[in-house]
Amino acid sequence: MPHFLFSLRPLSAVCLLVFAVACEAPKKEKAATAAPDNSAYPAAEGFNKAGSDAKAIAIADRVMEKMGGYPNWQKAHFLGWSFFGGQYQIWDKYTGDFHWQKDDLVANYNLNKKTGHAYKAGQDISNTEEGKQLLDKMYPTWVNNSWWLVMPFKLKDSGVTLKYKGPAKTRQGADADMLEMTFQNVGVTPDNRYEVLVNKSTGLVDEWAYFPKATDANPAFRRRWSDYSRHDDIMLAADRSDSTKTTRLDDIAAVQTLPAGVMTSPTPVTKIK
Repeated sequence: MPHFLFSLRPLSAVCLLVFAVACEAPKKEKAATAAPDNSAYPAAEGFNKAGSDAKAIAIADRVMEKMGGYPNWQKAHFLGWSFFGGQYQIWDKYTGDFHWQKDDLVANYNLNKKTGHAYKAGQDISNTEEGKQLLDKMYPTWVNNSWWLVMPFKLKDSGVTLKYKGPAKTRQGADADMLEMTFQNVGVTPDNRYEVLVNKSTGLVDEWAYFPKATDANPAFRRRWSDYSRHDDIMLAADRSDSTKTTRLDDIAAVQTLPAGVMTSPTPVTKIK
């Protein structure tokens, strides 16, 4: 796993475990204009439908519907959230712009062009070694941090093979369906495997397990995916606790507009609400 120039402690071991996999550079998205059909969830180009189970696909479709529906996911524009180690970011799903900040460090980066500017205490450091290293980390940082926020929306992404592994129980005792996600030729760490437990009653993801290698017998962790709330017509969850420690994503927000200059600010911005 690449070394970050910024510290992710006290949870560095957690966040560097999951360099997630199926996230690709975001395509430019447009707001839905027709009356939304929340049951319609087209698979991304490159999704391994032939290798996936029909039941797993049907469960993924239900998850998308319960999360707000594919049209509302497409409509979602700016997502903001805090991540481990004092990181805060805003992602523009339409343009691929990504604003990241931690302490006095700021990066404004475009995920499609893979270019941007880095700042420290408001000064442009893009051409310094520190700035170059920071910008080099922005794409994998987005891959990892956004995966921890929006994984349930990505069950039928490009490169994903989705299998139904049978009924299961969450650690909280809920009846669930277990899905297995594996990947082909995508993401930063395509050898990962995930178990995703979908609550039979709610249709929402309740729990997930991460395997660094698809052949691993035991997961590196198993965590809750819970405490959902609605943000701009989509459902996002904050709780990522395991059996020993409470872990959360804070400052989650989804908005359609931002004040001018937020995504290009050389200094840390106010967290969106």
